[in-house]
Amino acid sequence: MTETHSELDKAHAAMEAAPNEDGARLRYYQILADTELCLLLRAEAQGDMIEPESFDLGDMRVVLVFDSEERLVQFTGAAAPYAAISGRVLAGMLAGQGLGLGVNLEAPSAFLVPPEGVAWLVDTLGHTPQEAEARIQALHRPTGLPAVVLEALAERLSRMAGLAQAAFLVGAEYHSGGHGHVLAILNAAPRAQAPLAKAMAEALTFSGIEAGALDVVFIDDSHPFLPQFRAQGLALDIPQPPQPKVQVVTAPGSDPDKPPILR
Repeated sequence: MTETHSELDKAHAAMEAAPNEDGARLRYYQILADTELCLLLRAEAQGDMIEPESFDLGDMRVVLVFDSEERLVQFTGAAAPYAAISGRVLAGMLAGQGLGLGVNLEAPSAFLVPPEGVAWLVDTLGHTPQEAEARIQALHRPTGLPAVVLEALAERLSRMAGLAQAAFLVGAEYHSGGHGHVLAILNAAPRAQAPLAKAMAEALTFSGIEAGALDVVFIDDSHPFLPQFRAQGLALDIPQPPQPKVQVVTAPGSDPDKPPILR
């Protein structure tokens, strides 16, 4: 089998190349959470019920996941029952069970996530941003945020197509005397605001930055600071869904310059 290089492979290689860098390790966990994995099962799923196969490794018990069906079959040696599930959903399912993860065993990116690593992932993905009120006094260009944070925010917003119109990152001073950074998200639907805030908090955490280092606010076209957000802010792209193509069909003979053709 020709070995491919998945996003998980690349993140694992970067982590192995820099074992003392938290950023590379956090990036690996982010990719693991966002990847659709093949979870090895003990038997075929029964409706919504699945029973993962687990293995005792002596110091921990693990369930096995692979980032492709081919890698699962390569490990088992034959077709085997599995469930396709994202890393973040799987982490929630394993919460509190004391299980670790065996990822891509017998592949170049083989890695064991211990139970405490799974617990950390559960806590990180389950974190809900806290709502607070603060009065902004002045806005200015954003400064001091590491490039990895900007890249993480831009990457996460690029996957939020259609949830908002635009986003602006600015530096802010508050009436309380505090200062920090604000990400203003324009014209997000009410139902999209909580997922957007959570996604931004995750982007910060996986970048190694405390979530409190950035405030997320939701604004609309009537917000008094919108002109300043546009002028002072770093614009981050949120893709818009493609517009449906409208095809205008005219009745034969309705255009005098194109008379119908009789056969």
